[in-house]
Amino acid sequence: MKTIVVGSTHKSAGKTSLIVGLAKAGGSPVGYMKPLGDRLLYRKKRLWDYDAALITNVLGLDEDPEDMTLGFEHAKLKYMYDAQGMKEKLGQMRASASTGKEMVFVEAGESLSSGTSVNLDAISLASHLGARLVLVGGGSESTIVDDIAFVKRYVDVSGVDFAGVIINKVRNLEEYRSTHLDDVTSLGVKVLGVIPFDAELTKLSVGHLAERLLAKTVAGEDGLSRKVSSIMVGAMSTNTALQNPLFKREGKLVITGGDRSDLILAAIESNSSGIILTNNVLPSSNIISKASERNIPLLLVPFDTYQTASQIESIDPLLVKDDFKKIESLTQLVKDYVSSRDLLG
Repeated sequence: MKTIVVGSTHKSAGKTSLIVGLAKAGGSPVGYMKPLGDRLLYRKKRLWDYDAALITNVLGLDEDPEDMTLGFEHAKLKYMYDAQGMKEKLGQMRASASTGKEMVFVEAGESLSSGTSVNLDAISLASHLGARLVLVGGGSESTIVDDIAFVKRYVDVSGVDFAGVIINKVRNLEEYRSTHLDDVTSLGVKVLGVIPFDAELTKLSVGHLAERLLAKTVAGEDGLSRKVSSIMVGAMSTNTALQNPLFKREGKLVITGGDRSDLILAAIESNSSGIILTNNVLPSSNIISKASERNIPLLLVPFDTYQTASQIESIDPLLVKDDFKKIESLTQLVKDYVSSRDLLG
């Protein structure tokens, strides 16, 4: 039974999505742990990590997401475990996660340094568990090289089985391979894969936005799986909005007040992915009926337009359990661009 710790040089490099792709591409039963939680969810008076809950659902695991994470607060973890106690607890978690499995993926914190003070950073996890360490890098070409060079020159990985790096979200794959890949390999770091950027993976679903905004769906519930390609704040007149090329695009999300009946109707007629109604103002019943007929979600929120737009801007395009197209795309990307043989050793 192999254990692989997946860490990243920066936040939002794509660790969780990559683990899903690797697990699906491999086809064999896998376990999962995320000892240091960083995406706290509170559901039914219980706390768990979003990624743990997601992977439990996507991979059909029997374990409780709550048991896949040791904790979220450094102060509490430091009080509960010393270095030896942490190592023993991690071993117990791995034993539970590996029952009936051929492999266990251990997801580290949001960056390479996350959890260092409580012995839960990626390198400590690999050391404690005797696991292989894989790092995911993403960003601009120069950022990727800088991050990997920093790890090579200043981070001590001599005590762990460092398999190499997976470079993720590369916008121009051929250019990167021909121009920048040698800069990475010249550092003596094994590149396990270079995965191209896929714009579809960055699109939020209307349902995910509704969940994150704690919005009430007042119409079009069957359309919550629609993807959002662009966001438009409907603070202008309807005539001005109709002249805006952005308004004519399908896949847009329109944010406006529930009293803007003319603009809401125009958004429905132009096949928007969804409409967010601000300030808890509901439109008339005929507009709600029309949105329901078109399966265009109307989401009601208590915030004003500016607050709503600001909140949406801060939401990461996280994978959701029923986004089967994204999961299929991730699986294919791993199959096409990652060397599983090198990864598994």
